[in-house]
Amino acid sequence: MIATAAPRRRRSLAAVLRRYGWSYLFVFPTFSLFVVFTLLPVVQGLVLSLQNARVTGGEFIGLANFEALAADPVFIQAVGNTVLYATVVVAAQITLALVVASLIQPLGPRAHVFYRALFYLPLVNSAILVAMVWRWIFNANPYGLANTALSTVGLGPYLWIGSSDQALIAVILSAVLTIPGGGVVLYSAAMGSLPRELYEAADLDGASPFSKWRHITVPLLRPTTLYLLVIYTILAFQLFERVYIMTNGGGPNNATITIVQLIYSTAFQFGRYGLASAMAVVLFGMALVVAVVQFRSLRSDVEY
Repeated sequence: MIATAAPRRRRSLAAVLRRYGWSYLFVFPTFSLFVVFTLLPVVQGLVLSLQNARVTGGEFIGLANFEALAADPVFIQAVGNTVLYATVVVAAQITLALVVASLIQPLGPRAHVFYRALFYLPLVNSAILVAMVWRWIFNANPYGLANTALSTVGLGPYLWIGSSDQALIAVILSAVLTIPGGGVVLYSAAMGSLPRELYEAADLDGASPFSKWRHITVPLLRPTTLYLLVIYTILAFQLFERVYIMTNGGGPNNATITIVQLIYSTAFQFGRYGLASAMAVVLFGMALVVAVVQFRSLRSDVEY
């Protein structure tokens, strides 16, 4: 019976290829680019993480790079800074995007278009330019915008990015105080497609606006929330240019060092590509684990 099952599977596969094989030609160019520029570099990075790779070559050393990372206090601090930044910033961005989109929703169609464009347009700015502006805002001298604003209420001046204790706070604030335009647009669009019958039924029951928002809007937005949560978490784990510009590459005294910043300096400043690849593998594992947890906790079968 097993012997007859294999030929049947081959015949069914051949029939599928004869019928739909031509359609795979349209997928082939994109799939080829994915393999060459994404899949192969990931595999190569995994291979390099098991080698003592440098500019002049390297040899297989097994898990020695990962053992070195586990005992490296700078890498441990980078992991802690990355996790702290991602936790605070992602929670703030999701909450802020949801609140702003909820405030926009009762307005008319023209107002929706205007505010969506208003919040989304800043995303076209260069991340480097944005980081330079925040570096000026959190300048340690009394003429920085943050210190100038705080001086009007009798506070400061603070060192901000010039202090080991305050630099990471300044980097986190620079992200938290920026309204996530992409999240606002996605939440606003999702709210526009929610079934109005549920809100009408809630009105008949005398529900308050906040109750409708809490018990109808927020639960039905779980698919959008899951998407934004995964995307924002991955982006937060990849924090680089903000730290590189604001704190000169993780300073002072590695107070703002992140995993990606450490990967950059290890590979391109010290030429230790094997160790940098091991850091990248750890970062990939962190992002994968967090994404799986987020999918399991927020997945929903709700359709509307």
